[in-house]
Amino acid sequence: MEPSSHAFGPSQLVLTASIARRYYVDGRSKVEIADEFRLSRFKVARLLDQARSSGMVRIEISHPGSIDIDLSARLQEAFGLRRAIVVDTLEEDPAALRVQLGKAAADLLSEIVTSDDVLGLAWARAVTAMTDQLTSLAPAPVVQLTGALTRPDVEANSVELVRTVAKLSGGPAYLFYAPLVVPDAATARALRQQPEVADAIGHFDSVTKAVVGLGSWTAGQSTLFDAMDDEACDQLRRRGVVADISGVFVTAAGEPVQTRVTDRVIAITAAQMDAIDEVIAIPYGMAKVEAVRAAVRSGLVNGVVTHAPLARALLAETD
Repeated sequence: MEPSSHAFGPSQLVLTASIARRYYVDGRSKVEIADEFRLSRFKVARLLDQARSSGMVRIEISHPGSIDIDLSARLQEAFGLRRAIVVDTLEEDPAALRVQLGKAAADLLSEIVTSDDVLGLAWARAVTAMTDQLTSLAPAPVVQLTGALTRPDVEANSVELVRTVAKLSGGPAYLFYAPLVVPDAATARALRQQPEVADAIGHFDSVTKAVVGLGSWTAGQSTLFDAMDDEACDQLRRRGVVADISGVFVTAAGEPVQTRVTDRVIAITAAQMDAIDEVIAIPYGMAKVEAVRAAVRSGLVNGVVTHAPLARALLAETD
């Protein structure tokens, strides 16, 4: 058993504390400390080990900001994510949550996007909140990934998001004017063939980083669900759909679903999304636990910016 700090004699206690201070606080090397105290480097190393094992030295990794770095690391490891950012908040109001998560996602995007990237943006309320918080971005091209959702409760559409972010970055914008969902597959095919739409869709394959929406396939938890007719929603539910990732529908097992209903959606496809190196979602609300798990299982989403209660719920189910 390693000695406690009480097991040190007074002289040894002072010596160990002095060496620990030199190493952990002053940043001195073990060789420098050995020379100063006229000890061997191995003796210094042994005293440092004893300082930690006895509790004299306690190492705590912390961050003074709003990100829970321990919870972020646990979420990233548990689900094999490329990135996981967990905001330490107990806020429950959806609008306030979107602002907090939008800020964290904006900071992340500013950090990871380079001039070598092509950024793809899909419409979602959380993505809108992120763009509102963006203050800087590398000069990367920005590509619209989903058609516009025309609803009275939607403040900004996907065209405006792409245009705003491209203006901030100074890179080119590839956008198109078309609805996200149309009444039938024939209309969707005709719209995809229009030059402006076809040109933007042609840039999907060049996207290297994307931010997407993630909805739970139920009323009030997915803007696409709320925009579709009841028959279409029920058909997808019968096929096992539990989540939509900006127009890509997946089951609880993470399998993409393709039907006549999905042919009505003008957005990036599952295959195109799967080819993107980093796809980040910004889920919030405890009703989206199953949807997040499905999205991660699909492999289409490999980055998450979320809040602490949702992260804990995800980890609890994993445990």
